Order: sequence, then structure tokens, then C-alpha cells
Amino acid sequence: MQGKTPSNPTVCLKTSLGDITLALFADKAPITVENFISYVESGFFNDTIFHRVINNFMIQGGGFTADMTQKPTQAPIKNEAAADLSNVYGTIAMARTGVVDSATAQFFINVKDNLFLDHKDDTPQGFGYAVFGKVIAGMDVVDKIRQVETGTKDMHDDLPAEAVIIDSIELIN
Repeated sequence: MQGKTPSNPTVCLKTSLGDITLALFADKAPITVENFISYVESGFFNDTIFHRVINNFMIQGGGFTADMTQKPTQAPIKNEAAADLSNVYGTIAMARTGVVDSATAQFFINVKDNLFLDHKDDTPQGFGYAVFGKVIAGMDVVDKIRQVETGTKDMHDDLPAEAVIIDSIELIN
């Protein structure tokens, strides 16, 4: 895949509530964008859901199907949170565990400025979450998603009561 990613690609995230267009920052977060594009090109995101929705925080998807089956992923990638990009309203960033370099396929879109998620230092607590793009069209769709009714099912909190499906993510350029 090396070298096939356009310099700053654009993708269309097609959801059950409408389309969201994202500009990806390959110039600032090349590892993260290349990883994301590899999932896009393989069709990995097709028929996944936004499985964690917190109004006034973020919407998270890219890892589960509607029946809450977690999809198998590629190896985790290096965290590029130190790339001088901030978790502000409308940006997309990689979700991860408490381990700094644990991001795989799950991502989130910030629905407010979440500066506390930015890189502060190289400790596990201060490393932050890697921003790798921003919404350039469809923030109204993001707003619809963030306002859906949520609840708890099994071990999953903040799960939309009615599934918000990611039909596909397609590379535009």
C-alpha cells in the first residue's frame, strides 16, 4: 500500500442518516491515514455501526457490526498524536485503549473541542489521540448522530438505541 495513498485524500462516509465527507491529513499523520485508507479499500467499514455516541463529546465507530460482533483488525499502528493536530470540533481521530500505540480501525469524530485529548507529553496519560482529518461536509449528519437516543446493552454504554449504520466509506480522490 506504500505510496498509493493520495497526498491528502478525501473519503465519503455513507451512513443510515446521511453522508459525511472527510479530508484526511496524510501530510501530518501519514501512518494513520495510510492505515485508515487500507481499511476503506478493503471494505472493512461496510455495515459497521457507530457503537459509542456521547452528545457533547464524540461519536465512535469502525469496529462493530449491528449485532455487536467486533470485527478482526490489522495490527495496531504508531500513535501520531504528537503531529500538532488538535481534537477540535469536526475532526476525526483514532480510538485506542490505554496503550499508546493500540489504534487499529476504530475512529471518532469530535462533536466539540476536546483539547484534553491532545498530546501533552510522552507518558501513557499525556500522549493523546491522533487526529488525522476533518469533516468538510455533512456536519449536519454528525449532529443527527450525536443526538440519537442511547442506552446500555451487555457491556456497551452509550450505544444508540437504533443502530446508526456505516453503509460504506469510499475514497473520493
